[in-house]
Amino acid sequence: MRQNVKRRAINLEVLSKIKKAEKAVRKNVTAGKLDEAKKALQQAYATLDKAAKKNVIHPNNASRNKSRLSKLLSKASK
Repeated sequence: MRQNVKRRAINLEVLSKIKKAEKAVRKNVTAGKLDEAKKALQQAYATLDKAAKKNVIHPNNASRNKSRLSKLLSKASK
């Protein structure tokens, strides 16, 4: 049970980082700051990949989110 409490705390931190990274991308895209959005997208990719590697989220979930974010950025850049 103690292990579960520790792992849950770590997993919640990772999920929080994912949400913040995705928000940063969306915020910069809606503001029209495409250069900053690209940098934020790279951070989001790294965060999602790390979470998938650690089994915090499913690899397909990470892939889906990365796809959606890149699609959003590419639409904005057109």
